[in-house]
Amino acid sequence: MLQKTIKIGNFTTENNFFLAPLAGFSDFAMREICLNYGAGLTFTEMVSCKGILYDNENTKDLLYLSPKEKIKCAQIFGNDPYIMRKAIESEYLSNFDVIDINFGCPMPKIYNNGEGSALLNNPSLAEKIVYECSKTGKPITCKMRIGVTDGKFVTEDFVKAVHNGGAQMITVHGRTRDKIYAGEPNYEEIAKAKNVANVPIIANGGIFTKQDAISMMQNTGADGVMIARGALERPWIFAELLEKDVHIDKKSLINEHIDRLLTRLDDKTVAITFRKQLCLYLKGEKNSAELKQKLFTFKDTKSIKEELNNFFN
Repeated sequence: MLQKTIKIGNFTTENNFFLAPLAGFSDFAMREICLNYGAGLTFTEMVSCKGILYDNENTKDLLYLSPKEKIKCAQIFGNDPYIMRKAIESEYLSNFDVIDINFGCPMPKIYNNGEGSALLNNPSLAEKIVYECSKTGKPITCKMRIGVTDGKFVTEDFVKAVHNGGAQMITVHGRTRDKIYAGEPNYEEIAKAKNVANVPIIANGGIFTKQDAISMMQNTGADGVMIARGALERPWIFAELLEKDVHIDKKSLINEHIDRLLTRLDDKTVAITFRKQLCLYLKGEKNSAELKQKLFTFKDTKSIKEELNNFFN
């Protein structure tokens, strides 16, 4: 496997297999689990810079750090360079080592507000954002897509812009905004990013297996991979990439994930918010459709655990 360390500013990762920041999924518990399986780097869910400055309670919860995170990375979004710099300088991000800027979120609410992937239309503003944020002294990284609409790629121009602004690592999701998560990632466009920047380029999109990761790196020349949905369904993919022996017991993994969440959240909140992740864990399990429907009616974790115990036994 094409394993190596990645240097980001003064920080060096243990390997080049990263967990993607995923809204609603990459909370502290999922990050801990992926780190235990060997993930080289994890990121918080994306947080709003305005939310940080307006002292939003939900934003503070999203920024909770696990002691297991050796390199602490937060992902932020916004479109005002000065507000974004102030957010990085705030007490909420003071404990973070690396700040990643989201230039790829395709969701309408974010896009229509001129944030996330909307900035792919404005590389000069993106460059100003990275430049201003870099003044904080923290290493700034970026996550982007290859364009807004299929066939109208902006990869090279956008990579050059954020590179000029001072980005110290760039993750390229090999799909356009209109594709969301559909279709095969575009290897050629990711390779172009590698050819126009002399900072680490991390490839993202469509990685669900070890072979997917190998193909991605071999076909793009990327320095590493960032895994999203593939890690949510199979967090042990990191162990596979590192060629570590790992015994998978889904029932134990699910119970562990629930117990980790309970260290921070009340029982009902965990029971309700964990449902979407639970469906991903159960993907591919025979006769799980009826179970999923039943689990969505439970509002306490004890009932969830009991039902899962019956199912797996």
